[in-house]
Amino acid sequence: MRALAKIKARHLRQPLSRSEMMARIRSAETSPERAVRSSLHAAGKRFRKNARDLPGKPDVVNRSKGWAIFIHGCFWHSHRGCPLASSPKTNMGYWRPKLARNAELDAEAQERLRRAGYHVFVIWECETRDPEQLCNRIVEICDQID
Repeated sequence: MRALAKIKARHLRQPLSRSEMMARIRSAETSPERAVRSSLHAAGKRFRKNARDLPGKPDVVNRSKGWAIFIHGCFWHSHRGCPLASSPKTNMGYWRPKLARNAELDAEAQERLRRAGYHVFVIWECETRDPEQLCNRIVEICDQID
């Protein structure tokens, strides 16, 4: 896979096209995922990442203990009340159904995992931005899975 060139400071470059911006959005190995995995590892939890054979492809999973964690981007998964989950101002006919469908798929995948006996947790992108808040959230999850 070809690496993307580092973006120059805004005042030193031309604006990126929509296509260029969207091409830079990752689906795996994101900063929030790395932060959550690091915190889980520090808490002594063992896990596998990106379980493709489970419903919804949980970002972090421990099959033997029966828990799964989804790390959701606030925009893409429509985090209610979060400033990072702003509504797009253009092309709303495309974005509203897309984001609504993402939320439906999330709920379906989580329900399927619960029916399979998993404890399912969601950590939002905004929760990973403050290390103390993330640590508290990880402790909360660990209390439930131990």
